[in-house]
Amino acid sequence: MSSLEGRVAYITGAGRGQGRSHAVRLASLGADIVAIDVCRDFDTVPYPMASPEDLQETCELIEKEGRSAIGVEADVRDLAALRKAADAAVERFGRLDIVIANAGVTSWWGDHSDETAAQAWDEVLGIDLTGTWNTLRATTNTMIRLGHGGAVVLVSSTAGLKGFASGVAGYDAYAAAKAGVIGMMRGYALNLAPHNIRVNTIHPTAVDTMMVSNPEFAKLMEAMGGAAELYQNAMNVDLLQPADVSDAVAWLVSDDARYITGIHLPVDAGFMIR
Repeated sequence: MSSLEGRVAYITGAGRGQGRSHAVRLASLGADIVAIDVCRDFDTVPYPMASPEDLQETCELIEKEGRSAIGVEADVRDLAALRKAADAAVERFGRLDIVIANAGVTSWWGDHSDETAAQAWDEVLGIDLTGTWNTLRATTNTMIRLGHGGAVVLVSSTAGLKGFASGVAGYDAYAAAKAGVIGMMRGYALNLAPHNIRVNTIHPTAVDTMMVSNPEFAKLMEAMGGAAELYQNAMNVDLLQPADVSDAVAWLVSDDARYITGIHLPVDAGFMIR
C-alpha cells in the first residue's frame, strides 16, 4: 500500500466502529487525522452512538501510530460545524487531502404511526444523505483552493445497490440515502476531476459494529424468520470486521488508485451476487 505520509484525512463518524478503523488505518500509513463524531444518541435510532470518551480513544489510537489527531464533536447535519472542523485541519496541518464521509445511522423504528414514521425518515435521511452532502460542501472547496488534489470516499452500503423490502420508515430512509449517495458521488467525481480530486463510494455488507451487533437488530432478524436469509452473504462469513472495509478505503485514497474515480466498490463477501 502506498504511503500517506504528509497527508491529512477528515473522517466523520470516527468515534468508533468503521470510522475509528478507517482513522487508525490511515494513520498507520502516515496520515494525520481530523476525527469527527456527534457523540450523542438520537431519538429514533435503537442503539447507542459513540461517546466523547470513544472519540478521545480514537484520537489516542491515532497518536499511538505516531500521527496527530484533532477530535471534533459535531453533527453532520450542522454545516457550520463541519466547516469549522475543515478550517481547524488547515490551520493546524496546512492541508486537507482525504475525506471519508462515514457517519451514518439506521433505524427499525417509525412503523407505528405517521408521526413516528416521519421522525425516523427525517432523522436517518438527514444524517446519512444530507450529512454526506454537508461533508462534501464543508471540505471540497478547501481542497480545490489548496490545490493538492486528493481523494474522497463516501461510505454507502449494499443497501444502496440492492433492493430491500422492509416497509419500516427508518430502514426505507437508510436504503434511499445509501442509493442517493451514489448519485451524489457521480456528480462530484465529474466536477472535481479537473482538480485531481477523486470521488468514489464503498458498499460494505453487514459489518461487526454497533449498527448490527446490538439486541434490537437480533430481534429484527428473529422476527423476519426465513426472510433473514435475504441478508446472508455468498461467502461463508456473517459479518465483516471494520478492518476489512478499512483496507479497501485505504486503497481507494492511496496513489495505488490514483486513476480510480466515479466507481461504487462493493466489499460484500458476495452479497450482491445472491
